Amino acid sequence: MPRLLGGLVVCAAGVAMMIRAELGLGPWDVLHQGLAVATGISVGVATILVGAVVLLLWFPLRQRPGVGTVINVLMIGTMLDVFLGATTTPEDAWVRWLLLLTGPLVFGVGVALYIGAGIGTGPRDGVMTGLEQRGVPIALARTAIELSALLGGWLLGGTVGVGTLYFAFSVGPVMHVAMPRLRAPWFPPGAAPRVLGASGH
Repeated sequence: MPRLLGGLVVCAAGVAMMIRAELGLGPWDVLHQGLAVATGISVGVATILVGAVVLLLWFPLRQRPGVGTVINVLMIGTMLDVFLGATTTPEDAWVRWLLLLTGPLVFGVGVALYIGAGIGTGPRDGVMTGLEQRGVPIALARTAIELSALLGGWLLGGTVGVGTLYFAFSVGPVMHVAMPRLRAPWFPPGAAPRVLGASGH
């Protein structure tokens, strides 16, 4: 449980770093930020609400969430609001670029930590698994949903930029390197949940 909770806190820190950089977010975080802009709720609350809606899709797809899945929905959004409430966007451009370059790396390590705990993956990955079991190619399903989240968030006012591309291409390799090293010792290598994309949370 400490490994799970620590990983989720690290994930939230990585997302907060990218939000403060204001140079582009990952697709789902574009949606979360866009909902926050459009409705006036916080980004963290938007993250929780979207996660809860996605989690509801598990049931018609006959997926069974783990404890970590439910905690994921609640914890990342909560900690994201904590980090954003304690920080502001830096005025210096080089600091913002540093946050952009570091944020996805921090996020990827956080995902590797909480998945490596073996208590449940993020809500979005369960939807992808369920669709795959029903004959939808996983690459097609993941791409369509990620692009839909990105487009919807952008239309609502979320930040799309160079950071969006950087996030897409950097998080996967970070997780690939980090997961074998951060997997819990009681969690056999062959039993790790499949990582279906870079969104993680």
